[in-house]
Amino acid sequence: MSKKLAVAILNWNGKSWLEKFLPSVVQFSQEADIYVIDNLSTDNSIEFLQTQFPTVNIIRNDKNYGFAGGYNEGLKEIKNEFYCLLNSDVEVTENWIGSVLNLFEKDSSISAIQPKILSFNNKNYFEFAGAGGGLIDNLGYPYCRGRVFDDLEEDKGQYDDETEIFWASGCCFFIRSKDFWEQQGFDERFFAHQEEIDLCWRLINSGKKIFYTGKSKVYHVGGGTLNKQSAQKTYLNIRNNLSMMLKNLPFPKLIGLIFFRLCLDGIASFYFAYKNGISHLWAVARGHFGFYAQLPETIKRRQKYQKSEYYQTRWLIFRHFLGKKK
Repeated sequence: MSKKLAVAILNWNGKSWLEKFLPSVVQFSQEADIYVIDNLSTDNSIEFLQTQFPTVNIIRNDKNYGFAGGYNEGLKEIKNEFYCLLNSDVEVTENWIGSVLNLFEKDSSISAIQPKILSFNNKNYFEFAGAGGGLIDNLGYPYCRGRVFDDLEEDKGQYDDETEIFWASGCCFFIRSKDFWEQQGFDERFFAHQEEIDLCWRLINSGKKIFYTGKSKVYHVGGGTLNKQSAQKTYLNIRNNLSMMLKNLPFPKLIGLIFFRLCLDGIASFYFAYKNGISHLWAVARGHFGFYAQLPETIKRRQKYQKSEYYQTRWLIFRHFLGKKK
């Protein structure tokens, strides 16, 4: 008989991550069925799981669908009431599940929840991907409580609360399965990066809530697939962020904001090139071309209703870089 929760770990040639972090998941997830969804790995991940973790369920995708498509494909075979989509480079802790399930049961309008996400390599600090819960500014720039752009806060208990947020991190993403499928899952065109923000935005537009709980805690390595300096990551973030805004913003704000963002991205490309290499300048351009190529399909995927007041902070990029607000 299935348990209420399924912990689903997407894997692509991540045997070393599974070897390091799956033991903590097995040890501290007695309330859950555990699955590994494999994106056609070639590093003997499957054989390793079968030998070392015979109680873990394995779902084999027929190719590497990326993060978004990989989960969409694999989760079709998982029938539990709740999913936890967990990166393979995450160390979970004792009692990491209970407070999340309690929050779901307390409020049926909550669709997705993330725990406190700290850095595995510097455990007193928040981790880039999610930190103390995701927010977004009026220009469409995602940030977190505990992380603004590349600046990370030390964890001093300032985010030990339970509160509504705008987006939950894909590195440890709890969601009601019915809500996931009502939204048709992740947008597979994103492949990876910001697909969870897009999904949360769609859920909010449909009247649902996204929450954070500091009563649950995990440690994330980050950059297990694409590191922060990857030009491919820059390309995906630029393309997907623009597509996400076009899908989810109300029309009165949309046209001017997209144009303004395209201009800001052009300026940012020189900063990326200076900081991380010339390949990042071309990655921004490719991101724009990729956005244009997806334009007709993105317009088709716009929902009937878009929430107009979605942000907590205005002009984040100017306040951070010019106003020195950290």
